[in-house]
Amino acid sequence: MTIIRPTQTLINKTTHLMRDGLNAHAFGEYGVPEALGDARWTDELILSTWYMAETGEVPDNLNFKTGKSDGGFDRLEFNYLEESEWIGHSEEIDTSLTLNRRNDSKNKIEIDIPWYGGGMSYGSVSVNVMMSRALNAKRWNTFMSTGEGGYPNELLQIKDHVITQIATGYFGVEERTIKASPIVEFKYAQGAKPGLGGHLLAAKAGEEVAKMRGSVPFVSLFSPFPFHSTYSVEDHSKHLDWIETVNPQAILAVKVSTPHDVDMVAVGSFYAGAHIIHLDGSYGGTGAAPEIAKKNIAMPIELAIPKVHKFLQKEGVRDKVTLIASGGVRTADDIAKAIALGADGCVLGTTDLVGMGCTRCSNCEGGPSRRGCPWGLTTTDVELQELVDQDWGSKRLNNLYSAMQWRLRDILRKLGLSSVQELRGRTDLLKYMSKERGE
Repeated sequence: MTIIRPTQTLINKTTHLMRDGLNAHAFGEYGVPEALGDARWTDELILSTWYMAETGEVPDNLNFKTGKSDGGFDRLEFNYLEESEWIGHSEEIDTSLTLNRRNDSKNKIEIDIPWYGGGMSYGSVSVNVMMSRALNAKRWNTFMSTGEGGYPNELLQIKDHVITQIATGYFGVEERTIKASPIVEFKYAQGAKPGLGGHLLAAKAGEEVAKMRGSVPFVSLFSPFPFHSTYSVEDHSKHLDWIETVNPQAILAVKVSTPHDVDMVAVGSFYAGAHIIHLDGSYGGTGAAPEIAKKNIAMPIELAIPKVHKFLQKEGVRDKVTLIASGGVRTADDIAKAIALGADGCVLGTTDLVGMGCTRCSNCEGGPSRRGCPWGLTTTDVELQELVDQDWGSKRLNNLYSAMQWRLRDILRKLGLSSVQELRGRTDLLKYMSKERGE
């Protein structure tokens, strides 16, 4: 049986329109909803992401680089060289990233692209979405995180490319999955809602989700804030030691939000033993994250990255740890800008969902029906989740990543760089676009 997905017709029209050379305004007559998108994820950015996921190419006539938020990455641009100084676009331009820089005995891991998939848990999304992301991670020699909802058995077939996450609720944490994971991630806070913990609505905590999490079906689940066993760097170190005891080879990632003293938090995580420090700024999260928290609590990621990067340099440990950024990172351009600010790489979450057809309708928690996402993405409804076929989803993500890698190399060559590692901390290659310039 062929499943016709709700977004398929619109995606196909998007592809045909752009192949015919029509501009973005032409989409109106083809029924694109007026409410599609927002300032950060504009209609053009959503449509261009669909196009890249459909074709594996960047569009010629849609803005696939930025939104219209009047801030953050949308106000940063690169100081490109004169065209005569550009180097050729080539697969020889290195986009790889080393994740273990501590020179210890743990897993030596290098991924082919400077990003991996962020945690979206079983319960917040379906197994089909998780498998789509994991299959694509294997194809790209990168990773995806389970999020805090446990480790579905289906993922074990791709365990070498799956990060298991341990969050404050300890949902689904098992010794067998810790042992199976090359990377174990502790989520201490989330940038979209720091200090608030996690929340899964009762309607999304069905029988399979509850079984995975060790809870009662159709009862709301909360992850407290913070870990109530961790109040100091010494406690933090014991936390990481626990994982080292269970899986001595696993490298350790620490996900933190971006408070004003995030630089001190980061250096404390390094001395506790972390290999990866994952900074999660505001404006991340799906439609399930409360807007009031996203806009008013955490520091925007573009401010947190250079603050942490410079502090780690002063401490003399910058090259011994991998700094990963997330929280509003949407495009290859955003990834490049984050690296230029001082990160080593990024984590993508919402971008993957948009690639699989998300319209940013903000009904991740289910809307009036409480069944979840109508496109079958952020839902565990037994019928809706079947709208996402694993092979279809992984193919779209593969196409999207191909286009993003092409664009990243395009940025690097226009800066005269032959490796993404040469871009780290090069704030001199960035310029701020003021509103007065009208750009």
